[in-house]
Amino acid sequence: MSKLRILYAATEINPFLQTTKVAEFLQTLPQGMQERGMEIRIFVPRFGLINERKNRLHEVVRLSGINIAVGDDEKPLVIKVASIPNAKLQVYFIDNEDYFHRKSVFVDKNNKFHRDNDERAIFFCKGVLETVKKLGWAPDIVHCNDWMTGLIPMYLKTTYKKDPIFKDAKSMFTVYNNNYTHKFDADLLEKVKMLDIDDSMLKELESGDCDGFIKCGMEYADAVIKTNEDFSENINALFNDYMKKKTISTVSADETLLDNYYNLYNELGK
Repeated sequence: MSKLRILYAATEINPFLQTTKVAEFLQTLPQGMQERGMEIRIFVPRFGLINERKNRLHEVVRLSGINIAVGDDEKPLVIKVASIPNAKLQVYFIDNEDYFHRKSVFVDKNNKFHRDNDERAIFFCKGVLETVKKLGWAPDIVHCNDWMTGLIPMYLKTTYKKDPIFKDAKSMFTVYNNNYTHKFDADLLEKVKMLDIDDSMLKELESGDCDGFIKCGMEYADAVIKTNEDFSENINALFNDYMKKKTISTVSADETLLDNYYNLYNELGK
């Protein structure tokens, strides 16, 4: 039995919200690892499609109240929590009225990409790390899932690298398919910056799109994983580029999934 502490950050999780395969995956994997002796924490955004009453979300006042900087703005962080039915797992929800109360995930009812999805991702990534600090829970592995979590591996290698909570943490980034082509506003790099981050560290984000967040995750993570789905041309191109400089493991969503991740975690956590 492995006693590793694993922090999961992802865009969504069953049964609270499912719009992609990420939600399914995040329901299966943490529970499987907990059953194998690992200690788990899970963080997702509290998108407005999540029914708080039905899912019994409640605010954790002692963790809320931090202000998170996104560019020149500071936004209040609200932390909510709920339990996964039939599993001894709690999910922490990152919430903010401006970013997460609309009744949609990344696109509006007209299928138009939200212009501030970059800010929502920045807020989420910073919010996860600041909340974990407040919890005083030091993870061995931070497993980031999907483009929205792509800044976390970079923040761990820069701003948070000397923090006692994160100084020994390794990061893993799992890439999922998406077809988003939206270009963010020109001030993206300025909004992403934190302490100990200069322009040279942000070259992956210069494309100003979701692929930039994926590239950032792949560049700074200690391990990169791809799912066995059919990827769009642009994401396949990213894999081809990064395979020249680091190993990318493929994990299939089948009966081998838990064994494969268990082995990858233990290898990374050595």
